Amino acid sequence: MTRTLATIFAALLLAVSLTACQSGGEEEDTELIVYSGRSQALVDSLVEKYRAQSDVNVQVRYGTDSQLLAALQEEGDQSSADVFWANTAGALGNAVNNDLLAELPDTLNAVPDRFTSESGNWVPVTARFRVLAYNTERVDTTALPASIADLPSASDFEGRIGWTPAYSSFQDFVTALRVTKGDSTARTWLQGMKELNPKSYTSNTPMIRALAAGEIDIALTNHYYVLRIANPESQGEEAEEGTSAPVATYHFEDGDVGNLALVTGAGVLQTTDQSEDAQDFIRFLLSEEAQTYAAQTVNEYPVIEDTDVPPYLMDADQALRLSPQFDLERLREIDRTLNLLRDEDLL
Repeated sequence: MTRTLATIFAALLLAVSLTACQSGGEEEDTELIVYSGRSQALVDSLVEKYRAQSDVNVQVRYGTDSQLLAALQEEGDQSSADVFWANTAGALGNAVNNDLLAELPDTLNAVPDRFTSESGNWVPVTARFRVLAYNTERVDTTALPASIADLPSASDFEGRIGWTPAYSSFQDFVTALRVTKGDSTARTWLQGMKELNPKSYTSNTPMIRALAAGEIDIALTNHYYVLRIANPESQGEEAEEGTSAPVATYHFEDGDVGNLALVTGAGVLQTTDQSEDAQDFIRFLLSEEAQTYAAQTVNEYPVIEDTDVPPYLMDADQALRLSPQFDLERLREIDRTLNLLRDEDLL
């Protein structure tokens, strides 16, 4: 099945791994430094594809979005980074707020409108959706609320809920909740969830494994984490060939913020002296080859027209109908979200 989103999409400095992707044992003259909030397990193969077809020696520094942003801030004008490839639009907005990203040419901004940056300093690369994952052997979906706003009232799941307060996509969700419903509502929701004694995880993969093992019953996550462990057809890094886990995704009612559509994205850093090479790398991320890789291997939705999407992914139009209309540029207001999470002892 071929589905696209094109018609609808119109800090401490830490020692994270610095990986050089080389081929044939020869090092080229040009070196491009990419700071990637995308995990190495997900995108290293894609970087190698680019390295194999270009004259550029790409080196990738992996870390969380917040870690890399802190590093960029500390490095300042002395940073050697050329590209910031972020896991969330919130991190990209933060980078724009701090004047870290250069304006991109129109040829890179020619992507569908729904997830483009008004600032013109970054482009969306893939899309994903927030979902409620559940253990199919333990949960009757009729017991799940229609709206994420009512999840704190689901007392039957006390001590059996997983969430990731320190993870960037969860923070983007809380930002969207705060922006659309107000700070007071977001604080009340977080306090209500805390009363259910949820189990906190540092990232989504161990949380979904705990869900599959029956250690928790439900979990707030992104759609692709569930697919990687639940669908034997999935080519994701976490999938095990020929096996499936008893987990599935539950969607709240249409337009609910619990179904929020989010994007990954990339921008060129102000510090680069290799703008053309940096832009070329981002252009590759928007190529048919890279977009197909994202759909087939990472199980995320492409943002470029006519990209093949696996049949086990939800129809793209349906997924977007579930998501609320939300200006992703508002995710740059994450500082107030982080303060809120700290106030509630969640960070």
